Amino acid sequence: MEQLSPTDLKAILHSKRANLYYLEHCRVMQKDGRVLYLTEAKKENLYFNIPIANTTVIILGTGTSITQAAVRMLCQAGVLVGFSGGGGTPLYMGCEIEWMTPQSEYRPTEYLQGWMRFWFSDEKRLIVAKQFQRKRIEFLDLVWRKDKDLKNEGFNPDDINKHLTTFRERIDSVNNVTNLMTSEAQLTKQLYKYAAQTTNTKDFTRQHDSTDKANDFLNHGNYLAYGLAATTLWVLGIPHGFAVMHGKTRRGALVFDVADLIKDALVLPLAFICAKENATEQEFRQQCLQAFANHKALEFMFNEVKNVALATDETS
Repeated sequence: MEQLSPTDLKAILHSKRANLYYLEHCRVMQKDGRVLYLTEAKKENLYFNIPIANTTVIILGTGTSITQAAVRMLCQAGVLVGFSGGGGTPLYMGCEIEWMTPQSEYRPTEYLQGWMRFWFSDEKRLIVAKQFQRKRIEFLDLVWRKDKDLKNEGFNPDDINKHLTTFRERIDSVNNVTNLMTSEAQLTKQLYKYAAQTTNTKDFTRQHDSTDKANDFLNHGNYLAYGLAATTLWVLGIPHGFAVMHGKTRRGALVFDVADLIKDALVLPLAFICAKENATEQEFRQQCLQAFANHKALEFMFNEVKNVALATDETS
């Protein structure tokens, strides 16, 4: 079988790649020049191909293993590999997933240089944090108006216009990141309340270690979003520790900042809708991934991070 070169594998830009995989109870391996995952059925072993040239992230959950040969091919294709607990939620770590970043000496440097020109200034870092929050609610408004499935389920940005307007005003008025995070938490609380009411979910309380389906799906969907955010930052060469909002003491905090751009627009409503429909984790995951692709979530993340880095580079 013809072997593909690393150059061939990188022919699809990361911002245009379509696939993100979350795998459980399987073995990821290289076979005949391809990366496969192997599952054990009662009577036979089943192999499934992973199209690595069109894949951004592979998240390995409970009961998984991966061979060195598979890691080598994933590295050549620039695929980010992450380990998590069941359902995409860490079993032993409360706030971050563990990533294995492909080795590359040829990632761009201009984005990191632009990021560093503003990052050491509290004032400029706050400006960027505010910009991310504005883009976050702009994306929510755009997606909820465009997505027919969400509209059919009753999600309408006009219903929460009061809360979005209040948040926009607070973004303009706050003078430090702590106050911005407080305002963001208040908006998120209102979004949870609205989603629960829209889907007739009773007595919902956001709990990261809860076992109800809405909370489980929120955890799972958020970690899928973290995978996209981690890929964006890795490809652009920006270390995950240079956060603008979630805190300089959290090693992966910038992943959370970037993931926030899409979580409310896509993960939040889908988690409540799928919980109402009593969907399985696999069904919810497929809906999330399809929504990420339909609304070009990864490309949106790339554009916003690049815009911040390059615009700051030009104005500093």
